[in-house]
Amino acid sequence: MIVFHDPAEVPADFGPSIVAIGKFDGVHSGHRAVLDRARVDAATSDARVVAVTFDRNPLALLRPELCPPDLIGVHQKVHLLAETGIDAALVLRFDQDLANLTAQEFVQRVLVDALKVRTVLVGRDFRFGRGGAGNPDVLRELGTALGFDVDVVDDVRAIDAGRRVSSTWIRELLADGDVETAAKLLGRPASVWGEVVHGLKRGRELGFPTANLSPQLEGFVPADGVYAGWLVDQGSADGLRRGARYPAAISVGVNPTFDDVAIRQVEAYVLDETDLDLYGRDVEVQFVARIRGMTAFSGIDVLIAQITDDVVRVRAALAHPAP
Repeated sequence: MIVFHDPAEVPADFGPSIVAIGKFDGVHSGHRAVLDRARVDAATSDARVVAVTFDRNPLALLRPELCPPDLIGVHQKVHLLAETGIDAALVLRFDQDLANLTAQEFVQRVLVDALKVRTVLVGRDFRFGRGGAGNPDVLRELGTALGFDVDVVDDVRAIDAGRRVSSTWIRELLADGDVETAAKLLGRPASVWGEVVHGLKRGRELGFPTANLSPQLEGFVPADGVYAGWLVDQGSADGLRRGARYPAAISVGVNPTFDDVAIRQVEAYVLDETDLDLYGRDVEVQFVARIRGMTAFSGIDVLIAQITDDVVRVRAALAHPAP
């Protein structure tokens, strides 16, 4: 997948294109439905499929007091968009200049001039242009004038819950630690990305050395507790061992037994590995199942016994994941 960060980077001969526009926070099942439709629309033509998205939630600039935490960071978003099989992503920097564009200016500069758009796909709640003045109806009017079609994709809804799949719903589930239901809506395990950094090395002292993620990680961290999941080594500049995937027991929280950790941590013990060196490497930590909540224990022996039991339960959860 080609990644552009400005319409000026798009080659003059790049188009024509089928474009899906959205925040794509989480690249969840609802977003994938839009992208899948775009791929179908492009299947019998010479058009390329392009996702147009932003480097941040527009609310972060326009109404920061209302902006929710992101489900994924930009790096994660690009990675997940590439997995959908689209041809390119245009990740626009959402700054004041972009926010000031009228709906028509946005369409002309980004969609028509840069991408030579044939069809634009959006969700029903799509808004664009200065002050959010643009909506699917405005987009259709502009399409008629400028020579492209508009396809409004219906929401993906959960039959049992009767609720549309949304980033808001997924955040609620993760905040409750319900990573299994969140995974069903995402179409993949919820995950965070970050660099492995040095911690207090307490896990090593207990016999369960952990990979500690930097607090400057990407992704929505679920509720405090212990989880079964996977650690995926995304490699470093030398490209070594990139893509290696390890079963892991994952801890989220401030380690209340010792009460000396100031901020929430994500740390992963790779099962049966005591000398795996991941320092300085970028990893993805995927959450598959919640084993228990975070608890303060009365002593080291009790804590070790609990971790030992956690590891047994993690093995079982990964061997027989919930349907």
